[in-house]
Amino acid sequence: MQPGRKNATVVIPCLIGLAVMTGLVAYSPVLYRVFCGATGYGGTTQRAYTDPGTSSERSVTVAFDANVAPGLRWRFEPEQRSVQVHLGEQKLVFFSAENLSDEATIGHATFNVTPETSGIYFNKIQCFCFNEERLDPHQKVDMPVVFYVDPAFGKDSDNEHVDTITLSYTMGRSVSPSEAKNLSRFLADAAPDAVHGQELFSQRCSACHALDKNMTGPMLGGVVGRAAGSVAGYNYSPALKSAHVSWSRDTLSDWLAGPQKFVPGSRMPVRVLDAPSRHDIIAYLEKLGEQHGVSAHARASAPEY
Repeated sequence: MQPGRKNATVVIPCLIGLAVMTGLVAYSPVLYRVFCGATGYGGTTQRAYTDPGTSSERSVTVAFDANVAPGLRWRFEPEQRSVQVHLGEQKLVFFSAENLSDEATIGHATFNVTPETSGIYFNKIQCFCFNEERLDPHQKVDMPVVFYVDPAFGKDSDNEHVDTITLSYTMGRSVSPSEAKNLSRFLADAAPDAVHGQELFSQRCSACHALDKNMTGPMLGGVVGRAAGSVAGYNYSPALKSAHVSWSRDTLSDWLAGPQKFVPGSRMPVRVLDAPSRHDIIAYLEKLGEQHGVSAHARASAPEY
């Protein structure tokens, strides 16, 4: 074998190995986060888009802890120290954040739950911790967190004697300020965001609802302004068919907050507990309704051939 070829058989595998190691180093934070998210390692919580639809008689106390890292002039604290929840029950709680400085600042929350064995069962549906968050000077907001503890928690022998789960946050300065969202979206007078509503619709609603056809749920194109239980071809519950409700912003918000409470006997299993998310979803459906009305008018006024 020629010397150059012999050297190549040694150098090329070494270069490939070096490239693989470099790639692993570069992506190790991402891989670590994926691993923690899949296994709950280190008390890493899970992300969900709806609750499991079933709850258990067993309950657990969820306590809350909040801290601010050095370098961020925020006041950050839970508005409740603890809540009692049944396994599988969707729960809404709030954290308060206030910017104590004279300039807009951007924070990012790190979080975990203890004991660590509960991480794989702790599911967040809505949380400020999913984003880089901006607060204007001296601005204060109440931020929602919607979560549930998976009923499988009660069947895990490692958690047999666990009666309290602590959800902890530490808010620090963001390292990705260009990606920040403004926390003012949580203010009571914030305008609904139809673009965010489309994202939420895709995440939380599209498994059961389409805009132009009936699925597990009725089609939702043009739902704003429509009478409840009126879509042709859909098998509604008797309760909803006889509810005599017209879908407006207010009635849709009440419906999404608690379908069975709003119309007892209805079959809708999904709830959207935080008001900003409800308002954004409704804004998206309302915008679609306006577009649907324009297109319907165009069809009606078009000549027939």
